[in-house]
Amino acid sequence: MLKIYAGNLPSDTTEKELAELFSAHGRVRSIKLSHDVFSGKCRGFGFIEMEGHEARAAIAALNGKELRGNPLRVNQERPRDAKGRSGGHRHH
Repeated sequence: MLKIYAGNLPSDTTEKELAELFSAHGRVRSIKLSHDVFSGKCRGFGFIEMEGHEARAAIAALNGKELRGNPLRVNQERPRDAKGRSGGHRHH
């Protein structure tokens, strides 16, 4: 199971819409959009869980694809460290 990050989403994106987009590449196990507490609108990103090979196919097909004028950023979620930062930072 891989967790996919989907970013640069339009603010009116729904979980149903995202499920339809990703299900073209395999079975979507779960979807969690980040919503603004006050407006209830999508904050522009969310997470999708799919099986490994299906997730990789979805990432390859959807990264850069436009959704209502927004080029999507789709990649495998990077684990965060204890301070909440994404991995991959180098310390000098």
